[in-house]
This record gives sequence, structure tokens and C-alpha cells, in this order.
Amino acid sequence: MAMRRTLLSSLAACAATALLAPAAWAQGPAADYPSRPIRLVVPFGAGGSTDMVARLLAEKMSVILGKSVVVDNRGGAGGSIGASEIARAAADGYTIGMATVSTHGSNPAIFRKLPYDPIKDFAPITNVMSVPSVFVINASVPAKTMKEFIALAKAHPGKYSFASPGTGSLGHANIENFMNLAGIDLLHIPYKGAGQAITDALGGQVNAMTDNLPSTLPHIKDGKLRPLAVLAFKRADVLPDVPTYTELGFPQMGDGGWFGLVAPAGTPRPIIDKLNAAAHKAMAMPDYLEKQKSISGESMGNTPEEFARQIKAAIERYTAVAKRANIKLD
Repeated sequence: MAMRRTLLSSLAACAATALLAPAAWAQGPAADYPSRPIRLVVPFGAGGSTDMVARLLAEKMSVILGKSVVVDNRGGAGGSIGASEIARAAADGYTIGMATVSTHGSNPAIFRKLPYDPIKDFAPITNVMSVPSVFVINASVPAKTMKEFIALAKAHPGKYSFASPGTGSLGHANIENFMNLAGIDLLHIPYKGAGQAITDALGGQVNAMTDNLPSTLPHIKDGKLRPLAVLAFKRADVLPDVPTYTELGFPQMGDGGWFGLVAPAGTPRPIIDKLNAAAHKAMAMPDYLEKQKSISGESMGNTPEEFARQIKAAIERYTAVAKRANIKLD
């Protein structure tokens, strides 16, 4: 009887614990989160596309969460320095970061040694925004459409050149992918950053390049650069006559550049969910949408699981590109 009473008492205690579990969970990691400012690490310098998206998002999420979301630029090494900073941070939700198709797509495919693992070291929160990139040629190149440019390049293999922000950069990988798909051979001219690459594309020292639309749009509008294709889900509103790569018959080029939020691996799921919800609320704000439109962006909010699949797909795509083009860097 004594043993039976002890067993019944134990079962009753377990039942009571189970009934109290939801209440206890409600008092768990996300109950008072955030109780202090959140650091949002941007793995690129101030003023670039990633920084613009991060600051727009941080402003709105600060209001929603009731605590400041402070942007911290940690540029260098193609985004690897900032990405590793996010990966090494405490998994408590007070350091989060921006992930891009460079840090979580092309870099893992191209660099043999990265100070972070793009899958194991991060907890995806949500994709935030897609910003188109555009393939442009100098206005002096005698081609009005991509079909004409491909014909020109095939007729003169290696004669026409393209600029990139550096060997192994996303701009380099994207054009290597396109050359393979289109069956053309362009001469690669790497630069130390996008600024000088654009300058020489404008001056005609190189014939073509690909870059984010916000960076190239002013030069397209003044007629110095001619857009032939956009890398995006759909045509850009500011360039309605320029087809996407998919429309041109190259769906393998992917879906363009994206910017998302990640946290260090091990961040509690209730905190991830709270950040996901806050980001989605921010992306629905009218003034956010207006500013997003000004940089040709499109909201891409999704679940952590969907964003994880998107990251994996980007790594697989650029790994195939790097293998075909024999791009590997230490």
C-alpha cells in the first residue's frame, strides 16, 4: 500500500507539472525578451545595400519590440568577418545579424576556409528583402538586348570583358554562371570593391558588369550603362522593359540577391519566433514599404524553416557554379 501511495503521489506530481508546463514556458526565455537593446550586426560597411536594409528594419523593429535595435557594421573579407561575429555571439537573442546571398550562399561555395559554418552556426529568423541585381553594358557596346550581346560575345570569344568587385565575389560568381549557361566567354577583370568596378564600366575600360540595381540605376538613367537583364523574381518596377534572366531562358541563374535575419545557433525558439513576428510587422508598415520601394526592394518574409531551405539552395547553386568555373579561394 505504501508503494502504491508513493506511485500515485509521483503520478499526481507529474500531472501537476504537465498542467503547469505552459505557464512555466510562458515565463521562459521569451517572457521578458527583450529587456535591453539588441545588436544587429551588418557584415558589410555603412552605406551599402545590406546596411540600408538593416537600418530600415532596425528602425521599425525598435518600435515594435520596445527596445533599441542598434546596427553594428563589421565589414571585411567579403562579409566573413561580420558573419563570424554573429556566429560567435551568445545565443540569447541580444546579438542578431544580417545574412546575405554572399555570406550564406556564394562565400561558402567559393572559400575553402571560412571562420563560420553557414548552416550549423546560425539559427535562421526570416528572409527580409530581395533587391534585384542588373547586368549592364557600357553604352558603347553595339548591343541593345541580351540576345544581341550573346551573339556578339559568341562571335568574338574573350574580346568583351566584365568587371567584378573581386575574384570570388557574388558579382563574379553570377557572371561565371551566366557565361556557362549562355555558352559565352568574357574576360574577367576583378577589382577591389564595386566602386572602382562601376567607375571603369562607366569609362568603357570594361564592357559589362552586374551589381545591385540601386547602385547602377543612376547611371542607367543618364544613359551611360545599358541594362540587359535583371536577376530577380520579377521585373523591376523602375525598369519595366528589362526582362529577368528567367524570361530570357536562364532560370538557373536563381532569384537574385536577398537580405535576411539570423541569430547564433542555439538561440531559443521562442525568441526566434518573437523576432520573426517583429520583422514581419515591420515589413508591413506603410513607411517601411515606401522606403523599400525607393531602393527597388521587395518584402520576402518567411518562416525560419523556409529561410533555412533558401540558404541551403543558395549554397548548392553557387557550389555548382564554383565547381564549373573552378573558383576556389583560401
